[in-house]
Amino acid sequence: MDFYERWILPPILDLVMRRKDLTKYRRAAVAAARGRVLEIGVGSGLNFPLYGKQVEFVYGIDPSPRLLSIARRRAAASRMPVELLLGSATAIPLADNAVDTVVMTWTLCSIPDPLAALREIRRVLKRNGNLCFVEHGLSPEPGVERWQHRITPVWRRMAGGCHLDRKMDDLIRLAGFNLTDLQVEYAPGPRAMSYMYQGCACRNHSQISPEASPRCSDDFFCSIAIAAVTETAPAANN
Repeated sequence: MDFYERWILPPILDLVMRRKDLTKYRRAAVAAARGRVLEIGVGSGLNFPLYGKQVEFVYGIDPSPRLLSIARRRAAASRMPVELLLGSATAIPLADNAVDTVVMTWTLCSIPDPLAALREIRRVLKRNGNLCFVEHGLSPEPGVERWQHRITPVWRRMAGGCHLDRKMDDLIRLAGFNLTDLQVEYAPGPRAMSYMYQGCACRNHSQISPEASPRCSDDFFCSIAIAAVTETAPAANN
């Protein structure tokens, strides 16, 4: 991690990610979280105030010491216990089947090996747990997609490894998850940077018989929570 990524980029990320037009996506991702939660790429802890009473405990993992120092201050003001972990999503320091929910908000774009991270998430998630996420990624429009591929090599150097051209739903499926809810749309801003994937997923149990495969604990609730928060959130430009 060089000087720019260690000292300059973290406060910029904290400022940029406070944008009000992103709040509805955060609320939708966090609304379905319950029990013991692992937040991947916890950053500066902007999601902490959004967790509801159904959340018992939050682990937050991030590779940036500077962002975790900001998150530590926000965790101190949180109503639920928080444990912050310095580390990578590709090597999560938790036991198998340790958490009920995993939350990701604009994280998968910057992980060098997203499939390895998702498989590690699958390992620590309980068999009937949920992965709740909002990510930006590859647009379905050919013109926008071409620009995403062109910009990404330069953009990722400026933005902490952020890729604009990852097809997030395909990555999640490839890692062994079933998508139980998925909504896609453009957020306000340049289209190359604002195509959103919002949803929930659970572990794929196709290797065992359907009768023995447990349901996601709250797959129906995930769909309702995301729809309700999206519909009732204030307009993005307010």
